[in-house]
This record gives sequence, C-alpha cells and structure tokens, in this order.
Amino acid sequence: MSAEISGDVRPPPPGGRPDDIKAVPVRRPGRWISAAIVLLLAVTLIRSVSTNPRFDWGTVGHYLFSSELLDGLLVTLELTVISMAIGITLGVVLAVMRLSSNPLVSSASWGYIWLFRGTPILVQLLFWSYIGALYPKLSLGIPLIGPTLIDGSANSLITPFAAAILGLGLNEAAYMSEIVRAGMISVDEGQTEASQALGMSRLLTLRRIVLPQAMRVIIPPTGNETISMLKTTSLVSVIAYQELLYSAQLIYAVNYKTIPLLIAVSIWYLTITSILQTGQFYVERHYGRGSSRNQPMTLLEKLRRKAFTARHDELATEKTT
Repeated sequence: MSAEISGDVRPPPPGGRPDDIKAVPVRRPGRWISAAIVLLLAVTLIRSVSTNPRFDWGTVGHYLFSSELLDGLLVTLELTVISMAIGITLGVVLAVMRLSSNPLVSSASWGYIWLFRGTPILVQLLFWSYIGALYPKLSLGIPLIGPTLIDGSANSLITPFAAAILGLGLNEAAYMSEIVRAGMISVDEGQTEASQALGMSRLLTLRRIVLPQAMRVIIPPTGNETISMLKTTSLVSVIAYQELLYSAQLIYAVNYKTIPLLIAVSIWYLTITSILQTGQFYVERHYGRGSSRNQPMTLLEKLRRKAFTARHDELATEKTT
C-alpha cells in the first residue's frame, strides 16, 4: 500500500535528517497598537509632571531628606512594626479562640472581632486618645481579688504614642484573626486527626502541623495588611502624634508649600511599600516550596534565563552556519 504525499511536505531521506519546520509567528496588530497607546500616555504624563513648575521639585528635593521628615519616617516605621506585632500575636490567639469548642470562648472572640471590625479605626484612635473622659483613673491587676500592678491617671498612662499603638494594634488583631482562621481551616482535618491519634496535644498539633501548612494561605494577606498598616499610621495625625504625615503638616503650615511636601511624603511611602512588597515576594516563595504551583521567578532568575536563552540561540545559529 502506498500513500500519496501532497503539498510541499516531503518525506525525510532514508537515514537522513528531516527538514527544519519553518514557524511563522502569529501577527497581533492589536498588541502593538495598545502598547503604542500606553507608551504615548506614559510619555505625556511624564512630560506634564516634569515640566509643570507648580510641582516645585526643588522644594521636594530640599525637604525629602530633612531631619523633620526622617524623624517622622522613623516614627511611622516604629508604629507599623509594633502594631503589626500586636495584631499578629493577638490575631493568632483570637483565631484559636474562634475555633474553640467552648461556646463562651468562641463567642468572646466573635464579639471582639465584631466590635473592632465594625467601627472605623479613626473613631477607635479618638476613643483611645480621649479615654480619660470615660476612665480618669486606670488600674491594672487581678480582678476582684488580686493586687493592683499599675495605677495612675489615664492621661499620664495613655500617651499619644500609647493611644496610637492601642488603636492600630487592637484593630489589626481583628483582621489578622480572620486571616489566621482562614489559613487554619484550609489545612485538611485528617492531619489533625492523625496527630491526635499519635498522642500529640492540641498546642503541639497547632505548632507543628497546622500553622506551618497554613502559612501559605496566611502570608499573602498578612503582607497586604503590613503595607496597609504603613499607610494607616497616617491617621495618627488626628491625635497630634508626629509621624511622617503630621511632620509634613507642621512644615507646610508655616511655609505653605503643601503640594511639594505631600509629594515628598508620598515618595517615602512608595519607597517603603516597594521594599515591603519585595520582602513579601521572597517570604511567599519560601513558604510556597513543595506546592504543585510553579513558583514565580526572581529578577535574577529571569536575567539568568534570558542570558541562557540568548546564548543557546547563538550556539544554535553557529551550528547551522
């Protein structure tokens, strides 16, 4: 039986190498048009921003590294770190309480989350700042029976810094508890049952089995919450605590250079946010090891791949010539 061969496709010679396939790339004019439009808009925007004298880039550069803004930046970073530490620690406790089989413990956690998620953080900051109007004297100790460990005036104990930490940290705990709870319930229940069959305690199971696997779900939203907390610290300006934004407000209240100082503040927020995003990328890669999903490549890996591809194409061209 013989087969008829039509067209330009020819069978390879006996024992020989078949002809190379000539691949014709698909033409996509829409891609080039959209790219040209985006490039045109970007050039127009850059030209407008760089040539508009009202931006006053000289003033932006003058105050960008001023001691007032740098001190405010350090306070902003301090508030972010401490508030997130409180939020994550208390959030884990609340998530464990929420999943407890004890209805009283679970209800207490639900009530906390309902209260702090249901009221604006700005209102909470103001409440902590004016707590002395409700409780002029504060004391801390064992309720009803124990000795008093801390006792003093509310205005002296709840300073603007303490009010900022309490407002930001306790509010963040309500959101982190839901993030941690979502990560914990994403772990298969069979693994918890297997650990209990091996005699592991609930705390050991949580620390060794549940939380390490839940980190893949917890890390991405936690990174977003950290970036959001960095920007949320700007609300502390309403209680006259001198973080980054309030430092700029004090300056432009004197020299009336409002827009340049707000631009300088925005540059610092963008810089720190970019650093946090980079850190989040590598932390996600670390906890995503072993998953079936392909891990995103880092910038260095992309450069290495491009260099290898270019070298491979060069060697292939040399062989054909």
